[in-house]
Amino acid sequence: MTYATAAGRTLIDRELYLPKAWTDDRDRCAQAGIPAEREFATKPELAIAMLERAVAAGVPARWVTGDAVYGQVHRLRARCEELGLSYVLATSVNQHVITVDGAELRADEAMAALPAQAWRTRSAGDGAKGERLYDWARTPVRGVNWPTAVYWLLARRSRTDPEDLAYYLCHCPARTTLTELVTVAGTRWAIEETFQTAKGQTGLDHYQVRQYAGWYRHITLSMLAHTFLTVTRSKRGPENPATTAS
Repeated sequence: MTYATAAGRTLIDRELYLPKAWTDDRDRCAQAGIPAEREFATKPELAIAMLERAVAAGVPARWVTGDAVYGQVHRLRARCEELGLSYVLATSVNQHVITVDGAELRADEAMAALPAQAWRTRSAGDGAKGERLYDWARTPVRGVNWPTAVYWLLARRSRTDPEDLAYYLCHCPARTTLTELVTVAGTRWAIEETFQTAKGQTGLDHYQVRQYAGWYRHITLSMLAHTFLTVTRSKRGPENPATTAS
């Protein structure tokens, strides 16, 4: 789990995904030191557990974002609401939504029905080659707590290839702007960026372990080192271009 703020981003929790081939083989689990009570859990279920721990620990957060592996899972979206978290979660093109008029449509069908003027160019944040500019549009949809809660289907379209679209399911406060939804959607790249820096700077993936406890120890220490570096860097403030060596 990555925690992203304007001051920096770092990893704050972790879970080891164990496929059924492992959890169904208790002898193999015992040899690797996997606790007997550890059962199979999907990645979204592991994500829910981490979200619950973060909220219980008082981590200050308003939004959750993630890729379609998580966004397509109704239980995860519902749990975010129960925890008081808004979300912008990627989903698939064939995700079915219910419009405010009661029609059930696929995500691409719902967005195709919007007029051309519904699309706005917005930046999803800075990338390796500058601002990540896309065309964005949204349409209101129903959710589990509609109409007392607000839900959107959000779409991102490439400015060079109109056939290249991505879709997001959103739950947010009533007056949330399109720009704010786009900003949250763009924050998902913080996950990949944090993995890259943790691998390069604190050896996140530099392990050869045979035991369950060994994996958690290595990952936890790597996360701690990355968090220390992130917090230290944030306290330095912005660098002065006039005094920065190149």
